[in-house]
Amino acid sequence: MLEVTGLKKVYQAPGRSVEALRDLTFRVDAAELVCVVGPSGCGKTTLLRCVAGLLPATAGTVRVSGEPVKGPPPSMAVVFQEYGRSLFPWMTVWQNVELPLQEKKVPREERRRRVAESLEAVGLAEAASAHPWQLSGGMQQRVAIARAAAYEPKVLLMDEPFAAVDAQTRADLEDLILRLWRDLEVTTLFVTHDIDEAVYLGQRVIVLSSSPTVVMEDLKIDLPPQRDQLTTRSLPRFAELRGHVYAQIQRARGVREAGPAEQEAR
Repeated sequence: MLEVTGLKKVYQAPGRSVEALRDLTFRVDAAELVCVVGPSGCGKTTLLRCVAGLLPATAGTVRVSGEPVKGPPPSMAVVFQEYGRSLFPWMTVWQNVELPLQEKKVPREERRRRVAESLEAVGLAEAASAHPWQLSGGMQQRVAIARAAAYEPKVLLMDEPFAAVDAQTRADLEDLILRLWRDLEVTTLFVTHDIDEAVYLGQRVIVLSSSPTVVMEDLKIDLPPQRDQLTTRSLPRFAELRGHVYAQIQRARGVREAGPAEQEAR
């Protein structure tokens, strides 16, 4: 469904250039949820913007359903980290969710059905007439997720969508994403800086190197498909996978892992 091949991005400025992405190649199959992690500043957001067609790549290709991405694909939706900036404060929750469907020329009755079902799915049916500024941060992000779900995309991109919410809200939103992903069977690329979140959500975790960025590892997450915050995170295998990804990111940052004697001394 989503193919990234030899993706390279160089930012040009007067007298200098910065190579953000050197050579990224990976694929995401239909109905798969793949998480992307890496050191801070490695270009995760740059990658997502290139995949979304919001930023032109210097070299390489991105394809959705075999078609090259040359601008924002009509079959793709994006949920950003800064949910407050992606919602229009003068519009109601219902109007915010409905807006992309109006732009897409979806018939009125079909729009009403999709918006109602999406708000129900994220637990905001009673808040349809409220405005975003009247809602908590977690509820605002649910509005952004509902808007993406109502659009019925083939591919969903998420750029650290839960970074700005508290831990309990984050856990609730993670479980919401898993439920919607299973129900909608939408191909999902989820960028996060949180290793535990990546292991909890993903069927695979792509680990990026420091900039200029390449794929260090494409790791299969062999946890049970049905996951919950308590049972899944308590599994020994969860701890093993989390430790492995953490060690890879430390290696990408050039930080040496302490040996047993050093750990005991600490």
